[in-house]
Amino acid sequence: MPKFFMLLCLFLLQNMAFAQKKDIYNPEADAKADIAAAVKLAKQSNKHVLVQVGGNWCVWCHRLHDFIEADKSLDSLMKANYVVVHVNYDTQHHNDAVMKQLDYPQRFGFPVLVILDEKGKRLHTQDSALLEKETVYYNADHLKSFFTNWSKIGMIPTPFRK
Repeated sequence: MPKFFMLLCLFLLQNMAFAQKKDIYNPEADAKADIAAAVKLAKQSNKHVLVQVGGNWCVWCHRLHDFIEADKSLDSLMKANYVVVHVNYDTQHHNDAVMKQLDYPQRFGFPVLVILDEKGKRLHTQDSALLEKETVYYNADHLKSFFTNWSKIGMIPTPFRK
């Protein structure tokens, strides 16, 4: 019985901590307008757009956001190379037009990352599960590679030509 009680307490504490998390996604946001603004800013700042699709209900969406935010080198790398947009997807807000525009990234689960160029063209859709480390959190090296390889500079083919 004590083991059950301890597990119950741990579960309740975890849920209380999750309930106090800040909202990352705005369900009422105009995702199409947010992406258009990000594309415009990306063109002006010579960056790509990183669209993170998910929802406030998604524990892995919070884990990814918190993991990047806590790792200053990852956070800096992301911000230096991308204009970031969070697009909400939940039971009441599917953002169907945007999902179609992004070639239905929800098929990969959540969160899912979509890279757009400065014209709004989709370059890549990333299943975030491939950026995880075991089953607990994300892998900093995988995220660094992802942010570097899909950045505007990382997409220049010149170094690979013979």
